[in-house]
Amino acid sequence: MQIQITEKIQTSFAAQTMMSTLGAHLDQIERGAVSITAPILETARQQHGFAHSGMTFSLGDSAAGYAALSLMDVADEVLTAEMKINLLAPARGELMRATGRVIKPGRRLMVVSAEVHVICNGDETLVAILQGTMVPLSGPSH
Repeated sequence: MQIQITEKIQTSFAAQTMMSTLGAHLDQIERGAVSITAPILETARQQHGFAHSGMTFSLGDSAAGYAALSLMDVADEVLTAEMKINLLAPARGELMRATGRVIKPGRRLMVVSAEVHVICNGDETLVAILQGTMVPLSGPSH
């Protein structure tokens, strides 16, 4: 993958205050796939002590969006048009990892998905899947 795209994703990620708030970091950047991991902080839990679904959605959406961006020209950007989430299990653990992938790239729309796992005592549990559509924005003026 182009070094410029990897650097663009890293710079864009660093500018996301939501990811900073969650303590998230980029794990892996590949062509068409990006992984993001964050600790499940006390400030990101819901009333039963599980990671809040807002955290789950935020990590999955960002991972899927950056997966789409990894297939685009360096001058382009991407925005989420729609995203659906299925919560499969309580997010009980220490870490959350979202892995986004491009299902179908396109010039006007990109179909993406993300799997979100929670890591607890070394065991991984799939807690959510997301599927959505990203809109590529071309060029510097968008």
